[in-house]
Amino acid sequence: MAVVVKFEGAKSARSPAGDNAVAQLQSLVAEELTRVNDVIIDRMESPVEMIPNLAGHLINSGGKRIRPMITLAAAKMCGYRGEAQLKLAAAEEFIHTATLLHDDVIDESDLRRGSPTANTIWGNQASVLVGDFLFSRSFQLMVETDNVRVLDILSNASAIIAEGEVMQLITANDTSTTEDNYLKVISAKTAALFEAAAQVGAVIAGAPAGEENALHSYGHNLGIAFQIVDDALDYSGAQAKLGKTIGDDFREGKVTLPILLAFRRGNDDERAFWNRTIVDGEQDEADLQRAISLLVKHDALKDTIERARHYGAMAKDALAIFPESEYTKALNGIVDFCINRTY
Repeated sequence: MAVVVKFEGAKSARSPAGDNAVAQLQSLVAEELTRVNDVIIDRMESPVEMIPNLAGHLINSGGKRIRPMITLAAAKMCGYRGEAQLKLAAAEEFIHTATLLHDDVIDESDLRRGSPTANTIWGNQASVLVGDFLFSRSFQLMVETDNVRVLDILSNASAIIAEGEVMQLITANDTSTTEDNYLKVISAKTAALFEAAAQVGAVIAGAPAGEENALHSYGHNLGIAFQIVDDALDYSGAQAKLGKTIGDDFREGKVTLPILLAFRRGNDDERAFWNRTIVDGEQDEADLQRAISLLVKHDALKDTIERARHYGAMAKDALAIFPESEYTKALNGIVDFCINRTY
């Protein structure tokens, strides 16, 4: 059994805003979020019974709706008083859910959020096809807003996410991957939807270009920080709280930032270990424990979290253009939550 790794300095970096951020943001957009959930339930329906059953299994499994809430808060912060944000927020949740369904098939995952994955219950083919259905529903919702710019932003984000997943396949099992390439992958597969979610809130409000660009930057840097922390959590005992097993990325040969740092800082014997386990995929039961030991030895997990804090700081800086308000406080708090989270 792998050791439980605690991230040095994490406790001191926590703040009340980080601990309560999700609840604070939920309270600010509670009425709209209820209506978004109604849209999700309505548009998830299909005469093909398996579709709502399979999609609902994941959508109702405890996701926090962070991306939709960012859209709702950004729109209100920019003074929007219409209803287009409801369909956009639902579209984002469908896009996110579709990517999770596809990811679980690609990764052959058994658990997500503590429950069996859809592909485990219904099979890979059904999961992929229902993911496609949710992508299609998301585009229907975008079109119904009658706003070409938001359609352009979210459809572009969908394409970039797919490109990111392909890039991740290319860099898997490759210890020669650079940190720049790693950042390109997570910018595409994770940050793209965060930045689109924040940006479209400004677009539907008709906000000035400066505010739109600021929210784009906020979402981009938040998304990068979010994924960097996820990659560190894969080697942490906090994974148990996520309903996942420690070391899934390691077993799948994913070259994430912790491994990149440890590989670069290691000696020849250690690099040979990474090449055997990641490149060649030859692993035994003791290898995960050694991998975690090497990550700790070279401060790879600690420095990964520091990278995330760097991007989190840039996300907060981007919001400085807006007057301080309950919305800026809550959105800043979401940055703290994403970096310090253990769920």
